[in-house]
Amino acid sequence: MERGDLMRAVVVRAFGGPEVLQIADVPMPVAAEGQVRIRVEAATVNPVDLATRSGALTEAGLLPARDVIGIGWDVAGTVEQTGPGVTGIARGDQVIGLSDRLDVPLGTQAEHVVLDAGAVTAAPAGVPPVQAATLPLNGLTAAQALDGLDLSHGQTLLVTGAAGAVGGFAIQLAVARGLRVVAVAGADDEPLVRGLGAELFVPRTARLGEAVRSLVPGGVHAALDAAVVGAPALDAVRSGGAFAALVAGGAPIPLRGIRVFNHWIRADGALLSRLVALVEAGSLTLRVAETMPIDQVAAAHQRLAKGGLRGRLVLTL
Repeated sequence: MERGDLMRAVVVRAFGGPEVLQIADVPMPVAAEGQVRIRVEAATVNPVDLATRSGALTEAGLLPARDVIGIGWDVAGTVEQTGPGVTGIARGDQVIGLSDRLDVPLGTQAEHVVLDAGAVTAAPAGVPPVQAATLPLNGLTAAQALDGLDLSHGQTLLVTGAAGAVGGFAIQLAVARGLRVVAVAGADDEPLVRGLGAELFVPRTARLGEAVRSLVPGGVHAALDAAVVGAPALDAVRSGGAFAALVAGGAPIPLRGIRVFNHWIRADGALLSRLVALVEAGSLTLRVAETMPIDQVAAAHQRLAKGGLRGRLVLTL
């Protein structure tokens, strides 16, 4: 096979630590009907990538074992091929998108990726690909979880992990919906989360239920548990409220009539387009912690595992 028929991609062939990550030469994908091929310029590193690499998703029954597993969900880049039936997207368009399937041989951390056209939308105007790549997975996760909580204007929302990528988007999107946000984060992050729009703040070291109820008598109407706090966050929710868990196995027992659900992300180009409009309007903040070339993907996994990032790590190609 000629080199022009190959591309570089991040894959794992055995589960383990960052050392199992490989930059492999793999066949160039081809856009089929309803799909587009994107020349990748930036791809974000997310916690789900670490869980894929380590085998945690396979142990949880979410990812069947296979010989080669691709890594990466977010992408920003340029459309270079469109399959039959694709409309509204053309070769040369700057786009962002989400690969939401687990059982695939290639992810977005590659020189090229093929996605369904419905998972892709135009990138934010004037925003560099490195920043744009941080929006799809975390932005859609926050927006879809808020949809599931189904709160009304003026109601209260607890956001754990409020200084993180999902938490930060959740605060801004909740405020845009007219919700009052109680943010939970490290004490040093209070200025950050208040700057994103949180009205009330609780340090993560506090006894959560008591601390939140001292600020919101009776408890908040709902919680978006980005930090996987579990039962202590549930204790802050009033009886009959709602609770969104974002990690498999992270949903607490639905006590006191609280509607508890696991939110499972899905690609949605139309919703992603609406998030892009918020970015362009200046009401949704894209945060990049650090960039690394794709060859340093193992170092990126090590850095993410250490924690403490305020924004996402992004691989460049």
